[in-house]
Amino acid sequence: MASAARKQAVIYRMTIGKSMCPHGRKALHLLRSSGFEVEDHRLLTREETDAFKAAHDVKSTPQIFIDGQRIGGNDDLRRHLGKSVRDPKAITYRPVIAVFAVTAPMALAASYGAFGAIVPMIAFQWFIAFSMCVLAILKLRDIESFSGMFLGYDLLARRWVPYAYIYPFAEAGAGILMIARAFDWISIPIALFIGTIGAISVIKAVYVDKRSLKCACVGGDSNVPLGFLSLTENVMMVLMAIVMLVA
Repeated sequence: MASAARKQAVIYRMTIGKSMCPHGRKALHLLRSSGFEVEDHRLLTREETDAFKAAHDVKSTPQIFIDGQRIGGNDDLRRHLGKSVRDPKAITYRPVIAVFAVTAPMALAASYGAFGAIVPMIAFQWFIAFSMCVLAILKLRDIESFSGMFLGYDLLARRWVPYAYIYPFAEAGAGILMIARAFDWISIPIALFIGTIGAISVIKAVYVDKRSLKCACVGGDSNVPLGFLSLTENVMMVLMAIVMLVA
């Protein structure tokens, strides 16, 4: 029995000099991995690209055609193939989960590397300290954006604006000192202070005032909703400080 004919697709994608459209590469890979035989047309100059857009009355490339029908760009292709398309405005916990999912094995690896075995209490302390440092980095990427979102719900920052700028530096500093177990007399009070204020602020905004806000815990450009996971960041800092006090 003769094998079934392969599915056919045509793609037009911009490739000007060393600049290659990433969406075009993604679409080409998706087509081939989905079993299509692809006729790949590269638009090699700006003039050629503009002429193609004008001819097909489109505003962007790549453009994919299947069975002579224009499907559209990479997102349109994903929808056509029944695959999910990320909504950049969608509310998601993914950034926070990603941080914890990486810092947890980091802490386990550090414990094993330092002691030749996983020491649960040390690994737990490093997990919290690593998480504090990574979350601080995300805030410091754009401190203006962070401070703007943070001022929307933090009780101390709303009374004293400079605190919104101090917070990520304090979080990073406390985390670094906790990793080193140096100057506990500095790191423990800082973690207790910012963690307690943060927890109270989240509880008031979300559970008392019932406000629907975005959390600045991973920076001011995130779509993470203010809520339980946001509260977790602050509770972890308080818990870490208490553990260090009694250890």
